[in-house]
Amino acid sequence: MFYRENGQFKSSYKADLQIFPILQDRVAILGLLAIAYIGLPLLASDYAFRAIFIPFLILSLAAIGLNLLVGYCGQISLGTGAFMAVGAYAAFNLQVRIDGMPLLLSLIGGGLCAALAGVLFGLPSLRIRGLYLAVATLAAQFFIDWFTNRIAWVTNNSSSGSVSVGSLEVFGLSVDTPVQKYLLCLSIVVVIGLLAKNLVRGAIGRKWMAMRDMDVAAAVIGIRPVYAKLSAFAVSSFIVGIAGALWGFVHLGAWEPAAFGIDKSFQLLFMVIIGGLGSIVGSFFGAAFIVLLPLFLNQVPHWLGLPLSTATASHLEHMIFGALIVFFLIVEPHGLARLWLTARQKLRLWPFPH
Repeated sequence: MFYRENGQFKSSYKADLQIFPILQDRVAILGLLAIAYIGLPLLASDYAFRAIFIPFLILSLAAIGLNLLVGYCGQISLGTGAFMAVGAYAAFNLQVRIDGMPLLLSLIGGGLCAALAGVLFGLPSLRIRGLYLAVATLAAQFFIDWFTNRIAWVTNNSSSGSVSVGSLEVFGLSVDTPVQKYLLCLSIVVVIGLLAKNLVRGAIGRKWMAMRDMDVAAAVIGIRPVYAKLSAFAVSSFIVGIAGALWGFVHLGAWEPAAFGIDKSFQLLFMVIIGGLGSIVGSFFGAAFIVLLPLFLNQVPHWLGLPLSTATASHLEHMIFGALIVFFLIVEPHGLARLWLTARQKLRLWPFPH
């Protein structure tokens, strides 16, 4: 029997799995889902759904997509906001130009268009990496911004450049209230989150992680870099595109190209770094932090009786983001997800056997 710092390895994989409290974890997840589906709709206010829960779910979905690319495959991207815009505008055009187009099919169509754009702008990853790839994906952000601002067809010839959506329906049921929109976003996030978790545990996820750790060695053992990198761009952009469509359709209702600017790309990258690279759970932690921090900064001055203008609060927000990114990159590169895992192991009532 072999020992390690956090536990011990046994002679077989099945025996090793028995060390970890998988049943308890599954019960905890089911409990969280029960709270999310039953508790929050009964207790939370409409404001909480609009300002906290709906943005949190959509940003979590976008962070999961970006984390698959950056955290699991190691391909840096600064064009996530652009792929969100592709998903949103593609879904909008499907709704406008096809009578009776179901909402879910529009969301999937927006995701597929974003996946196509992701593969197109991911082609440079076959030749370049690191900072050079980040600049290449940043070009996608500038191109999509120009495209949505200059091509009138994209906005259905809107003179102001902004677009809006009407009432939403899913399977003939109206989705108008904040609770209904929240449940729609929650269901989509649960399904895609589960699929993403299983994807990174399978053969595709292992290929991505091999490319992230050492692409030359991965190619030597038979992993095709073309397939691994482009599939990561496609899957990531597909999820991000669906998140962009939800952001426009469900959260905003009406938007313009500036809603998916470069600030959104950096915001999502901050979520992934703070939450934890290569962690699905970390995407939720990062999104929660990004959503709750501005609300926290707005409330603390009132609690302390200190006058704080909106501009000052915004500057403090950026300063805190920057300081935390430096902190996590130096002290804990795996972000809040690793801190949560460490706390669970130390506070767990069922300690590892010795």
